[in-house]
Amino acid sequence: MPVFELNPAETKIDDSLIKLSATIDAFESYTHPHAPRIAALSDAVAQKLNLGSHDRFSLRQAALVHDLGEAIMKRDYIKRGSLLTEEERLDMMRHPVIGEQEAAKRGLNRVVQLIVRWHQEWWNGEGYPDGLRREQIPLAARILRVADTFCALTDNRPFAPAISTAEAKKYLTQWAGLELDPFIVHVFLSLPPEMPELKSYEDGSNIGQQINRRS
Repeated sequence: MPVFELNPAETKIDDSLIKLSATIDAFESYTHPHAPRIAALSDAVAQKLNLGSHDRFSLRQAALVHDLGEAIMKRDYIKRGSLLTEEERLDMMRHPVIGEQEAAKRGLNRVVQLIVRWHQEWWNGEGYPDGLRREQIPLAARILRVADTFCALTDNRPFAPAISTAEAKKYLTQWAGLELDPFIVHVFLSLPPEMPELKSYEDGSNIGQQINRRS
């Protein structure tokens, strides 16, 4: 799968982040590059919204390391197929803050750190860690939330087989205004269908089975 093009001046840092993202993806048991795919789709949405090049670069960086906190925590329940217990759920809600802290340790700018912190916030205020809602959530974090959701649904993991592109787009529509910014969903759904990053990895027999999603 093609990865977004890098500005030559940015190649060195992104090479290191891509390697880190591969480690994170492996820990989360994704069968294909997950974070680079999110970065490409997030950037495509950002381009449609005319975000500046610096903002787009920060968004791509954040996409690559958005689940860094999970990899640092190394909890066994992340790979388990069953639903989380209440204790595990509360523990899991710490990962965006840990990710923010780890992004800071790696010298990523404050914008990247905050996108990582807020990538699990929901449009209706029921996300975490800070319960932000609507436009309180930075635009880049709202974009990342949509792209992450789509990619998590359309890739295979041991506890969650991929669903089709059509089913994933239907999910985005159903959760627009609840989990997801409805305008960002609208823009995401307008991306060219021939984009390779929009391809689902479902095998044709698992449509509708991803109930226990943890992206």
